[in-house]
Amino acid sequence: MMFRSTAKTTISFCLLIFVLSLQAQEGKDKAVMSHVSGPFEVKLTQQEDKTDPGIGRVILDKKFHGELEATSHGVMIFPTGTPKDTGGYVAVEIVSGTLAGHTGTFALQHSGTMNAGTYSLSVLVVPGSGTNQLAGLTGKMNINIASDGKHSYDFEYTLPAR
Repeated sequence: MMFRSTAKTTISFCLLIFVLSLQAQEGKDKAVMSHVSGPFEVKLTQQEDKTDPGIGRVILDKKFHGELEATSHGVMIFPTGTPKDTGGYVAVEIVSGTLAGHTGTFALQHSGTMNAGTYSLSVLVVPGSGTNQLAGLTGKMNINIASDGKHSYDFEYTLPAR
């Protein structure tokens, strides 16, 4: 009888330790949602494509400042000849630098439209594109253009806990 009681206690204690270790490991694997914002400059270089005059192409070069201290290089394509205040574009850019103290690169994918002057824009981190300390990065970026033409970003992201 004494052995059974001790065995039950030992088993219960072992199960408790097992559950607590699983919870501790689960906490280590959780990503933390973060938000950074700041200004950026962009240089657009028009590329002429004589093979398909209906598609415009622009090279993007950006410099981000703030908690995202980085540069990027990318390509934007869009249909030409759309009426005023309408259109759309897609772009991919590779960002290289430091995000909140974490160094590496990642890709951003853009999809934007304008209809009667109303914008819709999606800028997402390409899944699996993060390198080095930015491996596992996910997130979305909002781009703001002030009336004076200055650009800024709001970046909501998660990084795996390290």
